[in-house]
Amino acid sequence: MGAGPGLGRAGVHALLLGYTLIALFPIALVMINAVKSRAAIFDDPLALPTAESFSLVGWHKVLAATDFTHYFGNSLVVTLGSLVLILLFGAMAAWALTEYDFRGRRLLALFMAFGIMIPIRLGTVSILELAVQLDLVNTLTVLVLVYTAQGLPLAVMILSEFIQQVPSELKDAARCDGVGELRIFFQVVLPLIRPAVATVAVFTMIPAWNDLWFPLILAPSDSTRTVTLGVQQFIGQYVTDWNAVLASLSLAVLPILVLYALFSRQLIRGLTSGAVK
Repeated sequence: MGAGPGLGRAGVHALLLGYTLIALFPIALVMINAVKSRAAIFDDPLALPTAESFSLVGWHKVLAATDFTHYFGNSLVVTLGSLVLILLFGAMAAWALTEYDFRGRRLLALFMAFGIMIPIRLGTVSILELAVQLDLVNTLTVLVLVYTAQGLPLAVMILSEFIQQVPSELKDAARCDGVGELRIFFQVVLPLIRPAVATVAVFTMIPAWNDLWFPLILAPSDSTRTVTLGVQQFIGQYVTDWNAVLASLSLAVLPILVLYALFSRQLIRGLTSGAVK
């Protein structure tokens, strides 16, 4: 009888470990083959690099022969810029929707819910027309605006749930001390919802960083090309430079891994908040 919970816990850990290995396997496969010769990639893609198969030709092409570092910088600017706007405006909108009672509040919340259910890509033609009218085509600004609009509905919904859990006594005590609403928001509410902020950051950064659709349509020029669009230059109709493709993909996945390493604890707290009372 006493071994039951232990066996159940071991089974859960074994299942989670198996899922982790499955999730990390593609990333490991890409990074392993990124430092192998083309022949070794096709001969045995699962083998580790050896002295004979080790090759950095793909990395040389990516870093020295192309502007991939510039594309990498463009992706950082677009992703971080949209992330800051999403977190700032999303948290402020969530604070307004949960803290204040005003006309149209429920309608605005419903509008945000529709933003989650309806993919933004359905409005690609209208977005392109608007970008042309505003002379924003082939600029990083248009990508930041699009990704901000894409991430705001989910950010508002997640942050609203967490802000509702902030004790009203803390906010009322701050108001009694004469603290303004902005100071209450930034100094009282935001520090208490850091797990939610980390969760929103991860959920909104990954789609923006990995997106190919909008950079291809709105900013395809060489000066505004992002990482995902830059990878496409190594993929031809008849010949694909797999060494360069795998090396560029290895570089592209690094920011996601760094972000998760930095915010993993906050992310897990955000995902599991409310599961245990």
